[in-house]
Amino acid sequence: MRNISSEEITSAVKKLCMDANYFLGDDVIRSIKESMGREESPLGKEILNQILENAEIAKNDQMPLCQDTGLTAIFVELGSEVHIEGLTLESAIQEGIGQGYEEGYLRKSMVEDPLRRKNTGDNTPGVISTRIVKGDKIKITILPKGGGSENMSAIKMLKPSDGEDGVKDFVVETVRKAGGNPCPPVIVGVGIGGSFDKSAYLAKKSLLREVGSTHPDPFYADMEKELLERINNIGIGPQGLGGRITALAVHIETHPCHIASLPVAVNTQCHSARHKEVII
Repeated sequence: MRNISSEEITSAVKKLCMDANYFLGDDVIRSIKESMGREESPLGKEILNQILENAEIAKNDQMPLCQDTGLTAIFVELGSEVHIEGLTLESAIQEGIGQGYEEGYLRKSMVEDPLRRKNTGDNTPGVISTRIVKGDKIKITILPKGGGSENMSAIKMLKPSDGEDGVKDFVVETVRKAGGNPCPPVIVGVGIGGSFDKSAYLAKKSLLREVGSTHPDPFYADMEKELLERINNIGIGPQGLGGRITALAVHIETHPCHIASLPVAVNTQCHSARHKEVII
């Protein structure tokens, strides 16, 4: 059994919150640069170039990539041989979020109650998903999720008879309806199977994949490729102003499901596809 102090977890989460909001991943930057060669619209090319300039400024000046520094989604892989000393795991993480958003001058976007709308003042609570895994380490991944992209997400309980075509049509229609609202070019996270809630979890978790990586199953890898092509043929383009590059990638994750069900969720991520991880 390995002892890890809650202070170490809090400190790591604080840094992750700031780094995720300041530094756009190399995979996203690489994908945007590659997309510029395929974008046919002059305005679309200029927007993609401005996104890259914005990322460079944010990195150099350690300023937020976007004014919406997001709801803090946390994915934790907790080793079964870890014992946490001090605060509970959740309390340590929430403390780290509060410190990171305060010290990093990041916008506080969480409200205490969904209808009465009083701000919590420190961007807590984050939404934490925890898996128990083998080993004596903790892996923490932070995904700041902006409201504009999150609001364009959708879930649908299809019939099994809707099949592959029904899934594809739902994904494409969700992106089409979103238009320019989620600040394209987007990454489209798709969760298929499981249950109502599991499919939504899978869709969000898929956003942690390296942008442009392919599903290990050739069947779903081909589906990702086809969906990306269909989405980029819609014509929404960068920032919704027309063009070829509406999405940088489509990432699909799946889970076994009930014989009577076919849950599908789409979790849209804006071009500021921020996430950072640490292993303690």
